[in-house]
Amino acid sequence: MAPEQQQPAAAAKRLELPTLVFGPIELRRLQRELEALEEYISAANIRNPGKQAELPKTSRLLDALAGNNGYNLLMPNHRELLMKFLKDTEAKAPVIHISLAADPSSAFTAKLVAWLRQNIHPYALLQLGLQPSIAAGCILRTKNKAFDFSLRNRFKEQRSLLLKSIGGGTGKL
Repeated sequence: MAPEQQQPAAAAKRLELPTLVFGPIELRRLQRELEALEEYISAANIRNPGKQAELPKTSRLLDALAGNNGYNLLMPNHRELLMKFLKDTEAKAPVIHISLAADPSSAFTAKLVAWLRQNIHPYALLQLGLQPSIAAGCILRTKNKAFDFSLRNRFKEQRSLLLKSIGGGTGKL
């Protein structure tokens, strides 16, 4: 079987989406990079027919996606399968929006994405936003639900109890 016809080692199993690829933005970036890689290899094959084109430097995200799944980016059918996987994931994967008071660290983001993919959906995507007014906690939104786990909301819900505690039981300041 010719190298171009070989199926990737991971073709029989479900593909893994690396933790580095945590949101729709990264999926689109990978799609653009795969398209650019395809164009580069096609142009190199036209310039030097019969000679295997060398890969240009690829991003850490694309290297992780291909490597974790046993794909070889030199093989056209592997690139095609990866592109199909990325487009399907973008179209069908659940997206969770989380607004935080401050920028999360990359370690926190990686742990959060790993937890979501283990407990919610293996291809769950995360969109992070900043909303400093929430003080602490987060606001989580899905396509059809919203949950406010912010300190601001907790204070609003417990306002009467807080005023009672501060005002010595009268409820007035």
